[in-house]
Amino acid sequence: RPDLPTVSIQDVYAHPTLRSLATTLAAPEPTPAELPTTALPKVVARANRFEYILCGILQLLVYIGYAFLVAVVLEQGYDWVSEASSLSHVYLRSLVFGAAIFIGLSLLPIVAKWLLVGRWKPRQIRIWSLTYVRFWTVKMLVRVSPMIMFVGSPLYLLYLRALGAHIGRRVLILSRDVPVCTDLLTIGDDTVIRKDSFFSCYRGRAGLIETGRVTLGKNVYVGEATVLDIGTAMGDDTQLGNSSSLHTGQSVPDGERWHGSPGRRTEVNYQTIEQRARVRPLRKFASMVLQLLSLLLVRLPVTIGGVALVLVAIPRLAVFLGANALDLTDWEFYVYALAASFIIFFGLVLAGFLIVTTVPRLLGLFIKPDKVYPLHGFHHSLHRAITRLTNLRFFTYLFGDSSYIVNYLNRLGGDVSRKEQTGSNFGLEVKHETPYMFSVGPAAMVADGLSVINADYTSTSFRVSRATIGAHTFLGNNVSYPAQSRLGENCLVASKAMVPIDGPVRENVGLLGSPSFEIPRSVHRDTRFDNLRRGRTLRRRLAAKNKHNLRTMGLYLLARWGYFFGVVVLFLAADELYHAYGAWVDLPADVLLMLSVLYFVLVERAVTGFRRLQPRYCSIYDPHFWWHERFWKVPAMGYFLRAFDGTPFKSMIWRLLGVRVGKRLFDDGCGLPERSLVTIGDDVTLNVHSKIQCHSQEDGTFKSDRITIGSGSTLGVGAFVMYGATLGDGSELEPDSYLMKGEDVTPHSRWGGNPAIELQEGFAQAAA
Repeated sequence: RPDLPTVSIQDVYAHPTLRSLATTLAAPEPTPAELPTTALPKVVARANRFEYILCGILQLLVYIGYAFLVAVVLEQGYDWVSEASSLSHVYLRSLVFGAAIFIGLSLLPIVAKWLLVGRWKPRQIRIWSLTYVRFWTVKMLVRVSPMIMFVGSPLYLLYLRALGAHIGRRVLILSRDVPVCTDLLTIGDDTVIRKDSFFSCYRGRAGLIETGRVTLGKNVYVGEATVLDIGTAMGDDTQLGNSSSLHTGQSVPDGERWHGSPGRRTEVNYQTIEQRARVRPLRKFASMVLQLLSLLLVRLPVTIGGVALVLVAIPRLAVFLGANALDLTDWEFYVYALAASFIIFFGLVLAGFLIVTTVPRLLGLFIKPDKVYPLHGFHHSLHRAITRLTNLRFFTYLFGDSSYIVNYLNRLGGDVSRKEQTGSNFGLEVKHETPYMFSVGPAAMVADGLSVINADYTSTSFRVSRATIGAHTFLGNNVSYPAQSRLGENCLVASKAMVPIDGPVRENVGLLGSPSFEIPRSVHRDTRFDNLRRGRTLRRRLAAKNKHNLRTMGLYLLARWGYFFGVVVLFLAADELYHAYGAWVDLPADVLLMLSVLYFVLVERAVTGFRRLQPRYCSIYDPHFWWHERFWKVPAMGYFLRAFDGTPFKSMIWRLLGVRVGKRLFDDGCGLPERSLVTIGDDVTLNVHSKIQCHSQEDGTFKSDRITIGSGSTLGVGAFVMYGATLGDGSELEPDSYLMKGEDVTPHSRWGGNPAIELQEGFAQAAA
């Protein structure tokens, strides 16, 4: 009702009685000075059907052209390497070929950016227009560059400068989200940007791509899991805390510290180690040279030479065993190829497991906890190697959502308690800087997206410290957990909530929002299934869950082995037909490889029994939940979907997966864990790293429900929508906002914050 004040969830928790709530709402509501208001972009005509289809055709041609070029080069290189007469010649040819590929793929996005765009300027680009095709082409090439391997290194800064970014000296960027409109990015000296931060200098909004500046002064600290929207700035000697954001128009004055979403002033110091003496230029140069030599002399030659030798060995092995290796119509060849792919795939899985559980342990012996080391030196190189090796997603997806993730994390070097096993201790996605500074108490449960921040950085140094998650603690989705956490035992941290690093140690409470505030640790409804979490009932159900999870892990491996077999056969067929038909045979091969996403679509639909998901309310020891875990784990096709971000083909894939999608959806990288519970209207804009999640798992209770996104709506970068929510037509959810379960966003309204509230009156009139 328009005559009643807006009630936020924070108001409800802070004032549990009607009398206290009414008294608070009757007082004049202050308007925070830091809370910006932004009008809708100027109304433009939506793309018509012809423009939409033409854009898709042009993007497909770019895809095929890029893949064709890469395939031809790889085919030529494979033939050249495989013809080597000795292992030393294989190595030398692999070295030359790998270096040429690396240099070519690194220069291509730089050349394309300057030829297709020139310098980026603040502007609006209509989505699906011809100008948008140029924007998307540059974005795609920039984000698939091999230079991303050097994130956290001075080499990565050279790449961004070549793309037009204005970056000062001694800058450290740990985020793998590559800025696209680089000419609009300015970063001053001695600035640190932590991982999972987004500062792309563009956003999608109401059918438009809007580009704008992001300016960071000198000695700026940007925490983990942050979003810097276009038109934001941070002055010299400023900080932005973890799990925070700056919305368009916000600017942090010199010397101030901010946190929260949207950001507001705080006295909390997030830069927890002192700046060391500046790193000498010679050290940085030596670090860059060694990283390049490691790549060009070791990793690329070994990978290319090894793959060439294996693929040469497959047909020779088939001939040795009596099959005609080069006769693609001989069924025996496929039998032998299946056997060979089985040996190779599972051999790589076993070898990978042994490497990640042994090599990082040896490297970790050289790094002492709480000792400050200089960047770009011996210890920093070891730390980077440990981080890469112990965060392989293949294994966390394999063991996650089961009891076996505890054993895996402990084998990596963690200290995860085996007492009071729940069977769902960790989700599929968990990462850390180092596994050796990570402790978890008994009966703790963690949802997907945990990032353990157990390394601290300045622009010249780093330090690893122990992060401890208390017993009986529950962490929701997308939580960044710092080593300086002030959480004790039996805490609940809601999804996307900021973990506090100041104040007293919290125990037996819940935390919600950014900045976080206290809420009850649990609600009565979630105790309904507590009888299943004790005694003999728990032991019996946990044993049944473990058996079901083992079968799910087997299906996960089987699905990936099947895909690997298809890729091997496709490559061998293309190699054989190449000699008869030349490079043109790579065109259908490239198309088939891009269509391989359909394989995982089929896998997902098979896992669900070709039925749609239904809303659930059950225990984690209910077989319905085990089946839902299988649905999450077995397809796990996020990497394949990213290739279609920003194209009309993403809508087609979503429809195949069961999403009810309207016309002209622009999806720049949104996550939809439960596809068939989501309904999306026409002309919706979904920004990168946004998420529409139709479930929640608090302690031992699982709940899921439908979500509806109305026509013309926009989800900002990093926005998160929980189950049971509805966004009305033309509504907008600001970047890094958290829309709670069951919220009903009115049409043409603008919501933001964590948790999200309505931000601006009169927005409906502006939209009209």
